[in-house]
Amino acid sequence: MFQLFVDVGRAALQRPFQFREFILQAWFIASVTILPTILVAIPFGATVSLQTGSLIKQLGAESFTGAASVVAVIQQASPLVVALLVAGAAGSAVAADLGSRTIREEIDAMRVLGIDPIQRLVVPRVLGMVLVAVLLNGLVSVVGVAGGYFFNVVAQGGTPGAYLASFSALAQLPDLWIGEIKAAVFGLIAAVVAAYKGLNPKGGPKGVGDAVNEGVVITFLLLFFANIILTAVYLSLVPPKGA
Repeated sequence: MFQLFVDVGRAALQRPFQFREFILQAWFIASVTILPTILVAIPFGATVSLQTGSLIKQLGAESFTGAASVVAVIQQASPLVVALLVAGAAGSAVAADLGSRTIREEIDAMRVLGIDPIQRLVVPRVLGMVLVAVLLNGLVSVVGVAGGYFFNVVAQGGTPGAYLASFSALAQLPDLWIGEIKAAVFGLIAAVVAAYKGLNPKGGPKGVGDAVNEGVVITFLLLFFANIILTAVYLSLVPPKGA
């Protein structure tokens, strides 16, 4: 997988860039992930808001409910929701597509014709998944914060003014940047793992299905490890607001 990551980085700099394939893959990935992402972001943001609101009320700091919810959604919840859905929906589709091409020997035929399958097929899918993950992260952040606002005001009896006024108490602009960086890294990991499994299926058509399942599981494991590392680095480099 690491070797494929290096090859993708090298092939992405080669010309000609497969711009048409990149647009098609980005559109396909967006079409299979945008609706599930929105449907998951609403209850996810509501759950975070309800849990943080309940905890903050116990601590007697109701005025910071909005700030805590926003920080939790933007820093952690939004990138993870995007990563899981991109890996589960788009990653499985990429692995199945490349796996079917591999068992039909299309990949070998491309190599015989002197066409680099990584530059022609893998790079547009990887870059498309990274782009869609970054854009979806912004969408999930907005939907999650809006859902948290609605449920905090309606279900917990909070005041709209206090919720909105507390945004700047704990949240800061780098929180948004780390969320976008996480989304890009998670999309890159999901795409590379899916491409690797798709290019290396074992056992014919049944192996393609196994490769898809293995790719999703491996991606989930790597995503959580990457999230821990990125969060630790961010918290060590960017001090909390007011510290």
